[in-house]
Amino acid sequence: MSAEQVSGLCEQLVKAVTVIMDPASTQRYRLEALKFCEEFKEKCPICVPCGLKLAEKTQTAIVRHFGLQILEHVVKYRWNNMPRLEKVYLKNNVMGLISSGTQSILEEESHIKDVLSRIVVEMIKREWPQHWPDMLKELDTLSKQGETQTELVMFILLRLAEDVVTFQTLPTQRRRDIQQTLTQNMEKIFSFLLTALQQNVNKYRLMVGAPQEQEVLTSPQKTDLAQEPKAQANCRVGIAALNTLAGYIDWVALSHITADNCKLLEMLCLLLNEPELQVGAAECLLIAVSRKGKLEDRKPLMVLFGDVAMHCILSAAQTADGEGLVEKHYVFLKRLCQVLCALGSQLCALLGSDCNVETPANFGKYLESFLAFTTHPSQFLRSSTQITWGALFRHEVLSRDPLLLAVVPKYLRASMTNLVKVGFPSKADSPSCEYSRFDFDSDEDFNAFFNSFRAQQGEVMRMACRLDPLTGFQMAGEWLKYQLTAPVDTGPTNSKTGEGLCSIFSPSFVQWDAMTFFSESVISQMFRTMDKDEIPVNDGIDLLQLVLNFETKDPLILSCVLTNVSALFPFVTYRPEYLPQVLSKLFASVTFEVVEESKAPRTRAVKNVRRHACSSIIKMCRDYPQLVLPNFEMLYNHVKQLLSNELLLTQMEKCALMEALVLISNQFKDYERQKAFLEELMAPVAGLWLSPEMQRVLSDPEAFISYVGADNKIADPVLEDPSGLNRSRISFCVYTILGVVKRARWPAATEEAKAGGFFLGYLPSGTPMYRNPCTEQVLKLFDNLLALIRTHNSLYTPEMVARLGDTFAKALDMLEVEKNAILGLPQPLLELYDSPVYKTVLERMQGFFCTLYDNCFHILGNAGPSMQQDFYTVEGLATQLLSSAFNNLNNIPDYRLRPMLRVFVKPLVLSCPAEYYETLVCPMLGPLFTYLHMRLSQKWQVINQRSMLCEDDAADDNPESQEMLEEQLVRLLTREVMDLATVCCVSKKGVEQNTTAAVDGDDDEAMATEVTPPANAELTELGKCLMKQEDVCTAVLITAYTSLSWKDTLSCQRTTTQLCWPLLKQVLPGNLLPDAVSWFFTSVLKGLQVHGQHDGCMAALVHLAFQIYEALRPRYGELKAVMEQVPDIQLDSLEQFDSKLLNPTLQKVADKRRKDHFKRLISGCIGKPIGEQFRKEVHIRNLPSLFKKVKPSLETDVLENEDGGGFNVLFEP
Repeated sequence: MSAEQVSGLCEQLVKAVTVIMDPASTQRYRLEALKFCEEFKEKCPICVPCGLKLAEKTQTAIVRHFGLQILEHVVKYRWNNMPRLEKVYLKNNVMGLISSGTQSILEEESHIKDVLSRIVVEMIKREWPQHWPDMLKELDTLSKQGETQTELVMFILLRLAEDVVTFQTLPTQRRRDIQQTLTQNMEKIFSFLLTALQQNVNKYRLMVGAPQEQEVLTSPQKTDLAQEPKAQANCRVGIAALNTLAGYIDWVALSHITADNCKLLEMLCLLLNEPELQVGAAECLLIAVSRKGKLEDRKPLMVLFGDVAMHCILSAAQTADGEGLVEKHYVFLKRLCQVLCALGSQLCALLGSDCNVETPANFGKYLESFLAFTTHPSQFLRSSTQITWGALFRHEVLSRDPLLLAVVPKYLRASMTNLVKVGFPSKADSPSCEYSRFDFDSDEDFNAFFNSFRAQQGEVMRMACRLDPLTGFQMAGEWLKYQLTAPVDTGPTNSKTGEGLCSIFSPSFVQWDAMTFFSESVISQMFRTMDKDEIPVNDGIDLLQLVLNFETKDPLILSCVLTNVSALFPFVTYRPEYLPQVLSKLFASVTFEVVEESKAPRTRAVKNVRRHACSSIIKMCRDYPQLVLPNFEMLYNHVKQLLSNELLLTQMEKCALMEALVLISNQFKDYERQKAFLEELMAPVAGLWLSPEMQRVLSDPEAFISYVGADNKIADPVLEDPSGLNRSRISFCVYTILGVVKRARWPAATEEAKAGGFFLGYLPSGTPMYRNPCTEQVLKLFDNLLALIRTHNSLYTPEMVARLGDTFAKALDMLEVEKNAILGLPQPLLELYDSPVYKTVLERMQGFFCTLYDNCFHILGNAGPSMQQDFYTVEGLATQLLSSAFNNLNNIPDYRLRPMLRVFVKPLVLSCPAEYYETLVCPMLGPLFTYLHMRLSQKWQVINQRSMLCEDDAADDNPESQEMLEEQLVRLLTREVMDLATVCCVSKKGVEQNTTAAVDGDDDEAMATEVTPPANAELTELGKCLMKQEDVCTAVLITAYTSLSWKDTLSCQRTTTQLCWPLLKQVLPGNLLPDAVSWFFTSVLKGLQVHGQHDGCMAALVHLAFQIYEALRPRYGELKAVMEQVPDIQLDSLEQFDSKLLNPTLQKVADKRRKDHFKRLISGCIGKPIGEQFRKEVHIRNLPSLFKKVKPSLETDVLENEDGGGFNVLFEP
């Protein structure tokens, strides 16, 4: 190789790199240049001299970076084939570059420093310690040359720790060698880092004239201009040292962090007040204080509660906060807040354990400073403190500490402010807004955060109120009284509901909303915590009276008022005479209107108030039926009066009130009386539902479309709706049937049930049988309900869809809200409350069809648990259901099929007693599973073809989102179907905790295979019954195994861990065809091809494949033929595995070893993430073992000989 050759090549490379980086280059030139550079790296024999020449200081930064990249490429991909002398030559030159081949610390580009440190780390990963024993000494020598070299050494040490410990990007044995050698030298490394940090910080402070904590100086001087760069250089090294420490503190033995009287922690605390270094110091401190490990080892961390540390932390926080909102200071404040949180967690862990740790003397000071973060304007900082407050309030020792008890009222006061929803990034109505602009991208983002923050506060407030229930109640009372008398301030945004009303951003509503949440949390907790006789009943009743007497026409405020009524309702159990007042308040709100008799559509805020009042009545009747029972007649008359006017209430509201009545009637505990009442209640429904006209409408699709008005063409789609009343009549009947089926019950106590005439005897299995007072009424209406379901399903046939009027062509489509929920799109905030519930008659029609469909299936799903044997023994029930609910499934869209499976099929199957499996469940599920398999297979085939073709046809309006929606629906339907199969077939012993057994991030070969499904996932009785029927058995098995290669990770993992093996195990005793066995095994391997990139799926699928191979290989030689087709399989290794498996006399190898061997065999078909599919493999060879092979004992892992003299040393000092 001549110097001319090198120079010539280098010139060409410089030109190529310039073309690549020049924005003006054409694409063709750039690609040619790129190709030339890549081919050079791959093939040229003189890469090293060229790389070194290009890396010289005289070249431009871009060229130098490329030169260093060449050297990195050589080390990564050619090292194993390089002659020894060339390795030594390269290593010496790279060390030379660190020593004198870079610009000074302040001038050098960071990407040059980065790539240079990477080259050294790549060499260390291949040769240290065995062949390069003096590596640390060499780095130490380099660092003595000056700041530039010291910083590079820091980069090398950090990168090494990241590769070896954090990311673990090298083979196990090499990793172990390096990590153990690092650990053995950790004292030296730490001492080096600390010394560098201390010396550079001292020099820096000396030059910028800061008073020094470490060494007292004679007089602080101001920096003169000549010193400025020197000071900056020292500062840079300080920052590098802190960053490097952060990479080690996380995993080294705690003794290094707490060595020398916690010198490291003390230094970090002092640096918190050094503006340039404070963020790095806080980062290190946070990692140190967050350490887990033996409690005894963590004890020294309590030094941070000492005077010096506390003073440093608090003064740093005050200074940073005092400088206003600057991003750098705000980031630092967040770190400090995390440090205090972690300190609190350490205290909670250590106090009350066996480490005899006392409550620190500065605990009060700690609480004060922590409270300061809880009252900071930044909503993010406030929320960061909540988990730690919760831990403190829960702690068995601290929760009794007088200092903490004294903080409880202060914490609750702070919560009163923190619950107020202000701080939207787009607004400027609170100091929090400015901070939110740093933390949140949009108002929706902030809203989602705030809702979870508020829920978290609710939890913590309840814990605080356990310690001091009365204080919380008094505060809630004061705040409630204040809100009741405060004038309403609607703010600048006017509500569309009406003039002078609040929107969700109005100052008054925001306060009401916060106060309501506060009172709800603290009052419920007071009733749980205090003894009955200690409860302040008079105060509570006074508040209730104030709330009941408060009148408002504002729907948002009225909603809050109703919540307060519910929160204070438990006081009525002490004074039942107030019940009528509460009821009349709630009933008045059921018919709430902003403008009486208005024809305009109701806004969501108004609808919410009415719905809220209904659910409050239901809740009261559900939770306090005995209390309401004496007022039953009053309640009944009230409801009758409201129902008499057909237009006063929506159907849902009518039914809610009827449900409340049914809940109270359950307290009669008398079958005949309840039955008579239900008959009376349902008489109007029965009259309507069974009328000849309704019978005709429900059983004929054309008549039905016409009756509900879906075949009309309407001129004014907002106001005109001639068939609205017809639709509401159908809805009313369906809602009522559902309400009665859901709520009517027999007494829970068997004795009371017997006495009231509900008890019928026992089933053969010993389960008691009861009769439901609603059975007779509901079954009378049952035939027409099935007719309606059959008709509704028929609407989706092409002929019927063609009959929909122009206005209603999309009446059977999904509502926008449903689409957004499936695609995970956020709702715009303001619109939620201010817009009308349905803007056009088309939306009303969509809402009608959607709700009707769901409710019909809710009735069928509730019928089993409600009417029990009376329902299951309806003559020909299976046939009737097949011909109605499962009629025309081909045309039913996925978004309708999903709820049917979830709310009807699943509950029906789960509540059905074993006696009716043969007559009802099997005849129904057989055809259903067969159909579902066919449907899903076709859908996934379309999706797979689509992703293979990816044609560029954007003809449709917004087809991408339509395709995404369809795909997401297929995924959700797949999960629903697999969930149904699992629920039917597998008993859930020990399965729950395994569903999310994904193994995250550990690249240990063995680790990912550890996820094993529980051995006791057995088939249920129903599962066994289904598997006896050949058609069902085939459909379920094929669906389960085919679904493994459908592109839905969640479904794959659940099916693999819960369903596949128990199903297959059930059919093993029979004679399976060899083709079938091969197919099952191949299906699992195909699943690995698709999902192998996800650790959780991969582990579960490998385990399943292993189970199948071990169980079936002895009987079916065909499995070996399948294995031989696995890409890159080592046939001799397969022979070895097979011979051990088939030879029963051999001693069995441990399960884990066998599984690891098997995983290596099939590794060729385990899919990789796209980022790794085309990646060039890096091969790092193992070096001779560092450790003597003594009897395996933990203590004997010692270095064979310190200087590595036993090895052929590659790099001599």
